[in-house]
Formats: sequence, structure tokens, C-alpha cells
Amino acid sequence: MSRIGKLPVNLPKGVTVTVSDTNVVSVKGPLGELSQPVNPDLKVNVVDNTIVLERPTDSKTHKSLHGLYRALIANMVIGVSQGFKKELELVGVGYRAEAKGQLLEMSLGYSHDIIMQLPDEVKIETKTERRSNPVITLRSIDKQLIGHVAAKIRSLRPPEPYKGKGIKFVGETLRRKAGKSASV
Repeated sequence: MSRIGKLPVNLPKGVTVTVSDTNVVSVKGPLGELSQPVNPDLKVNVVDNTIVLERPTDSKTHKSLHGLYRALIANMVIGVSQGFKKELELVGVGYRAEAKGQLLEMSLGYSHDIIMQLPDEVKIETKTERRSNPVITLRSIDKQLIGHVAAKIRSLRPPEPYKGKGIKFVGETLRRKAGKSASV
């Protein structure tokens, strides 16, 4: 049996789950509502403030789908009850970021500023303090969407291994390389 798939998903207070006839799971909580279509082979049961997924056979595809959909539903429950947050740090001289509504304007050392339109589901906040690197904070109830947006922002200027300049996640450790002088 799948180790992840067999675990029940506990529902916190204020979170309700409905499963439609077409196997679409909708989770509603204090922060919003999310829905996810589930493979028709799997059965989703809501019992006593827990969600349990059952699979018909022990085939490899059913086992993998069992764990996948259990994790997706668990992320939806956490998202509508607590939300998700990602923080990105801009490391480099002259690097800056400014949020104007759903527009993110960044100066990343290129000849032009980069302006990025963010989805409405993602809330953005920028913080720039003296003598520290600018920090971009993203908040959302959808874990997949916030991860995608954060990866897209990071891909605009990934951290380089020599000086560590670029956009990195807060708390991310980078593998640094020694420069030319290391071979002497």
C-alpha cells in the first residue's frame, strides 16, 4: 500500500469538503475555495472530519495516483486554512524590486527593467531595507501556482556559483565555486 496514499487527511475547523459525481473534490475554507478533479478510478470518502482515498487495485499506476491525489488534496486543505508563502531574495548591487498592484517591476542588472504580470490569486509584497537585500514575498492558497510563479521569477536571474548574485529563495544554500585563484 502507498505510504502517502493510505494516510487520512485531517480537516481543520472551518474547512468543508464536497465530492461531486464527476469525482471533483472542492475544498472551502476561511481563505478561499479550491477544486481538483480526481482520477475516476479512485474513491474519495469524507468520514468524521477526515478524507480517505481508496484505490481499486495494487497496480503501479493506481499506487502512484493514490499518493499523488492524496498529496494534492492535503495541499488544498492546508492552502484554504493557512495559505502558502514563498520568499525570494535579490542578491546583487543595484538589484531592486517594486510591487505595483499585480505588476512586479524588477531591476536585475540587464539594460532594461523587467515587468511581470502576476495572477490575481497570488498576493505580492516587496521589502527593501538599507544594507540588506530586497525581498519579494508571495502569498497564495494554491501551492502549485505559487511554486510556478516563484520559479518563473527565479529563472529571470538564477544565482551564479561564483559570487552568488541573482534571485534565490530565502534560506536556500548555494553551491559556491572557487575562482581562478583556487588552481594555484
